[in-house]
Amino acid sequence: MNPAKTVSIMIMHDELCQVFNGLMTALSLLRAGAKVTVFFGSRGVNAVHREKVGQLVCLPDQPEELRRRVTERMEAMNLPQPEELLLMLNLEGASLLACPLNKEVFEFADCDLVDGVRLADPATYYTEVMLTADMNLTF
Repeated sequence: MNPAKTVSIMIMHDELCQVFNGLMTALSLLRAGAKVTVFFGSRGVNAVHREKVGQLVCLPDQPEELRRRVTERMEAMNLPQPEELLLMLNLEGASLLACPLNKEVFEFADCDLVDGVRLADPATYYTEVMLTADMNLTF
């Protein structure tokens, strides 16, 4: 049997559609048997902040009417919310990492992070996760 593929997913935005796509991709790959690490950097750290994750906005740079239509369509499809996806990823064994630099830049405390999210080790993250991954994806 082939060893599991390793996948590194970087979520660098806090726009709802980007976060949703990154988390759904991570969950799909995890359930397909891959070893998945999801890294939240730059504004992506807002997606793992306890209070901010529920306030993510879809298409904030688009007209209100389009934002509303897309959001309503996502709700009508009964898609899971980012909070639910993070919980599933955590429970199913994905590694969820937040960028320590961006945590400091945005003045987050450790207790602000969603359960299951830990800080990445800057000394080893790139060499032990990204460089060794079979696939690197960015959202």
